[in-house]
Amino acid sequence: MSERFPRVGVVARHGSASARAVAAELSEWLARRGHQPLLDAESFASAETAAGVLEPGGPCDLVVVLGGDGTLLSVARNYAGGPPLLGVNLGRLGFLTEVPRDELYPALLEILAGRYELEPRSLLEVELARGSGERMRYRALNDAVIAKSALSRIIDLRLSVDGRLVSRYRSDGLVVSTPTGSTAYNLSAGGPILHPLLPVAVLTPICPHALTLRPLVVPDTSAIEIGLETPSERVFLTVDGQEGTELGFGDVVGVTRSAEEVSLVRTAEPRSIFEGLRSKLHWGE
Repeated sequence: MSERFPRVGVVARHGSASARAVAAELSEWLARRGHQPLLDAESFASAETAAGVLEPGGPCDLVVVLGGDGTLLSVARNYAGGPPLLGVNLGRLGFLTEVPRDELYPALLEILAGRYELEPRSLLEVELARGSGERMRYRALNDAVIAKSALSRIIDLRLSVDGRLVSRYRSDGLVVSTPTGSTAYNLSAGGPILHPLLPVAVLTPICPHALTLRPLVVPDTSAIEIGLETPSERVFLTVDGQEGTELGFGDVVGVTRSAEEVSLVRTAEPRSIFEGLRSKLHWGE
């Protein structure tokens, strides 16, 4: 078995036959080079390979994620503090996915030979404290969003940082974003683009009633609390755009930096954040 990354996990985009086909092909390629491939359960069930099954929290040295940014986000929440992740872009925009599909095998040859870098990305710990005493916990690589439903009217939120009142927001909602997530909902809501390695979080109101309420950048060591002060509108907490729950009057959402990080694998000559912004956002065209 190969000494570098002996066990390589492969996760394909859920429900994608084309991504599962790439996963099966990749597992055979890895096995021929002395690595133990481990496939996610859906890919394993459809593949005719000698690969094992990848279990979150199980032994693994590298995870290759086949899909788009959404696939990588869902995998990252399960592998925080664990093996590094290599994103392969089978989607469209791909801010997080490092490698295009047609560069998969050349990039892997470089990485498996030791020519790579690891880039740490911060995560948010999100805790919902309901008025009933119930508590729910989530983890976010991109963001935690509190927002009204499509048919609700403007909502009232109370924002505190480190126990100090910042403001009461009358708005459609509020985005709490990591630097990694600054190019997602935060950007669409008018927030700043942050360098992904900055130790900060950004708080961006969604369509605030008062135009003086602007995005606010705070240290990610801060304890952020958002309380819902609207009693009669439908409001939701959404984490990374993929999981969450409906909020009730008096519920409080607390957000802090997680003690764990996600490590993203970058090729030996990774594109810079600025190169990525130019190509994805078409700057200067």
